[in-house]
Amino acid sequence: MPSLPEVHRTVAVPTRGRARKLFAFAGPGYMVAVGYMDPGNWATDLAGGSSFGYTLLSVILLANLTAILLQTLSARLGVVTGMDLAQACRAYYSRAASYGLWFMAEVAICACDLAELLGSAVALNLLFGIPLVWGMIITTADVLLILYLQRHGFRVIEALVVGIIVVVGLCLGFEVVISNPDFAAMAKGLIPSREIVTNPGMLYIAIGILGATVMPHNLYLHSSIVQTRRYELDDAGKREAIRYATIDSAVALSLAFFVNAALLIMAAATFHAHGKVGVAEIQEAYQLLTPALGVGLASTIFAVALLASGQNSTLTGTLAGQIVMEGFLNFRMAPWARRLVTRLIAIVPAIAVTALYGSSGVAALLVFSQVMLSLQLPFAVVPLVRFTSSRAKMGKFASGRILAVIAWVAALVIIALNVKLLADVLLGN
Repeated sequence: MPSLPEVHRTVAVPTRGRARKLFAFAGPGYMVAVGYMDPGNWATDLAGGSSFGYTLLSVILLANLTAILLQTLSARLGVVTGMDLAQACRAYYSRAASYGLWFMAEVAICACDLAELLGSAVALNLLFGIPLVWGMIITTADVLLILYLQRHGFRVIEALVVGIIVVVGLCLGFEVVISNPDFAAMAKGLIPSREIVTNPGMLYIAIGILGATVMPHNLYLHSSIVQTRRYELDDAGKREAIRYATIDSAVALSLAFFVNAALLIMAAATFHAHGKVGVAEIQEAYQLLTPALGVGLASTIFAVALLASGQNSTLTGTLAGQIVMEGFLNFRMAPWARRLVTRLIAIVPAIAVTALYGSSGVAALLVFSQVMLSLQLPFAVVPLVRFTSSRAKMGKFASGRILAVIAWVAALVIIALNVKLLADVLLGN
């Protein structure tokens, strides 16, 4: 059974014209990019900027380059094998291993959904004064939006996602402009500093940024949705599809870098530069923005960007959940039912913690969701790098020696840093 059969190979690819082909392949990269700018990233970016100024911009840049590499490999796997990452795991691993990987993927998707749920609820609270618990219940209704959009074709979903990315980008671009950042310090921050490793507090936030940037469910998602394009299935057609998918990923994830960098830059210029260090909670940043910048709309635009970011991520999270369940278990569930189950799993702990601990509990739960994502990451990255480096599985499209070495090094570094993050959180460090 093909991945996402209802939209498999439904987007036509023109036979002539590079610009037309590039446009036809544009879309999957943006669907993936929203996972790199979801509410789970906001806390780490805000904390990094407010605590250490522009220094951690280099970490965001390196994390983004790593994401481009892994997402390119994910797209390559889908194009060449005709399987998504979940299907490949089911095909090449034992049943027990496959079930284990499926369980970890489901945990990651629920953790990601938890962050999106909390982010959207916080945004509704800030914009309209809706209590957090009711905001979470309201956001559950987005399942109806998913059901409606899927009836109108995959390009409609892609267009909506791109439109919301533009809204987020414009909002945060406005925040950066009015915060009047130090451009020389920004340029310096793009160069890795030894202090990132020697300063324990800075290293902790740097690891958090890495853990929140590379999203495991995106690797499953990208390997599937790239197959919505009706490219030729011969070697020339696959080579062309890989080339255009790589361009799509690089451009889209560059926008994700801009969003994350904008959050850190805004925090550095608004908070760190004026002695307000350690601002990590989204609600606290919202309350401080307008007084600090002297612009009445600053806080409102910040909350609008947060709401758009949360809702965008839930669109792709639904698809990732469907891909994981169908790929690992070869079991189909109606998209609305799948979305409802995932959201109900996430909403129970969210409502319980919010009711008991309020906004401080929401901040802690956001961090917890990122820890859960970091725990699952190796179980998606290692199979991906292993499959795409195998000539037996990929043929002439297998990663070359240099690319394979870079991919394995990146995977091992990400795993090591995420394990350290997890250990630090568990040990209370």
